[in-house]
Amino acid sequence: MSGMAQHIAVLPVLVPLIAAAVLVVLHRSPLGWRRFLSFVATLVMGLVVAGLALAVEAQGLLVYQVGNWPSAVGIVFLADRLSVLMLALLVLLALASQLFAAGAREDAGGLHFHGLFQLQLAGLAGAFLTHDLFNLFVFFEVLLAASYGLLLHGQGGERLRQGFHYVVLNLVASSLFLLAVGVFYGVLGTVNLSDLSARIAAAPAEAVPLLRAAALLLLAVFALKGAILPLYFWLPRTYAAAPASAAILFAIMTKLGLYALLRVYGLLAGDDAGVLSPMVGPVLFWAGAGTVLLAALGALAAAKLRPLLGYLVVGSAGVLAMAFGLGSVQGVAAGLFYLVHSTLAMAAFFLLADWVRRTRRGGDALERVGAMPRVAMMGGLFLVLAVAAAGLPPLGGFLGKALLLAYAEPVGQGAVLWSVVLVASFLTLLALARAGSRLFWQGREAPDGTLPAPPPAAAERLALLLLLSALLGVAVQAATLTDYVAGSAAQLAGVEHYREVVLGRTPLPTTVPN
Repeated sequence: MSGMAQHIAVLPVLVPLIAAAVLVVLHRSPLGWRRFLSFVATLVMGLVVAGLALAVEAQGLLVYQVGNWPSAVGIVFLADRLSVLMLALLVLLALASQLFAAGAREDAGGLHFHGLFQLQLAGLAGAFLTHDLFNLFVFFEVLLAASYGLLLHGQGGERLRQGFHYVVLNLVASSLFLLAVGVFYGVLGTVNLSDLSARIAAAPAEAVPLLRAAALLLLAVFALKGAILPLYFWLPRTYAAAPASAAILFAIMTKLGLYALLRVYGLLAGDDAGVLSPMVGPVLFWAGAGTVLLAALGALAAAKLRPLLGYLVVGSAGVLAMAFGLGSVQGVAAGLFYLVHSTLAMAAFFLLADWVRRTRRGGDALERVGAMPRVAMMGGLFLVLAVAAAGLPPLGGFLGKALLLAYAEPVGQGAVLWSVVLVASFLTLLALARAGSRLFWQGREAPDGTLPAPPPAAAERLALLLLLSALLGVAVQAATLTDYVAGSAAQLAGVEHYREVVLGRTPLPTTVPN
């Protein structure tokens, strides 16, 4: 690549970062202008991601060395099929979130909503593209700082309580993350993922305990951010308290923890990673199995719709942990397919849940109170999204789970996978059927004189239509998406190819230059 084209791998980070800076400066400008600038920035980011996808399709791996420093000692951005997939999903959710925020006027309660929103996009994009542990930590902190503001946007006692818990837990996780990065750097003299994978494979015996401790610290951090057992307890209440526009974007934040597990441990604990190779897969698989079952029980016991949806997010993360924990190309491919579907389904469901809360006299409480106008429309949407969330045909959730079950024979670990997925799917279906009947069927009539709630704004409907169209597209284009995720999983398995492309064939330095 030549000219400006070589910088395309870093543009998905720069575009929202520059937009965030501009929006902070113009925070007192009219709300319409801020909305317009933010939406245009997201559209430009989408165009950049489309160009990046074409470049990756042509070249396979696209490496950008910041300042032209050698990869082993400098900041490296790497774009591959997986990062392009996550970026495309991010842009789609961002557009839906901005449309919904404008329609519901959730962005009108503070001056910095759109600046924080773009900053969170920059953090997420950077986390999907960075190829070293320290900058992964940095981008996690950027997106988390923005998410704190978005979570508390609009204030309210419950948001403040859950926001406090969310901040404290993530500060603890960040401290552990930084400690793990420091151990890896102290022992091996690098934080570049490809460089680390090469050095771990040849690590001396005296370094093994420290490396294993650092690997387990990272596993705990990513499990907390991905809401994996036993570190999932924070998510249902936090997501229930968040504004709907933020919850739409938070749907992909949980998947970021699983993405980081796949990205980091695919290189650091692969088949040729020596001391770390047998560590992560079994732990991830069994933790995922427990997560799926407990999340299904939590959904069944939920007293409100949005906490129920929070448990469904946890359950989808557990399915991904099981798929990635299998440690095979087929398992990763099935997990990636399910990741796309479940993220879209939960984002759309959080949007619908906000409509229900605003429209129904009893809010989203699963009690026999409060009639709701437009029951037919909302009930129909609930049915479609319940089918998607439970993994029933003909939508993509069924196809994702079917791919996973078709790969795993029902013996040994595969028998556990079959049992957990099928039992949890049944319990999830019961939970959603209970919620639907309580919300749309058994509600009492509203008292005379009660004014009907205003209908959802056109922008809100457009946001939901965008997400539903994407869900339908996953099912209709299932063969295309299956081929893409299979190619992504096969690319991830080529650890030696990553090392060759990122590090080149020059000898690796043993220490970082002063």
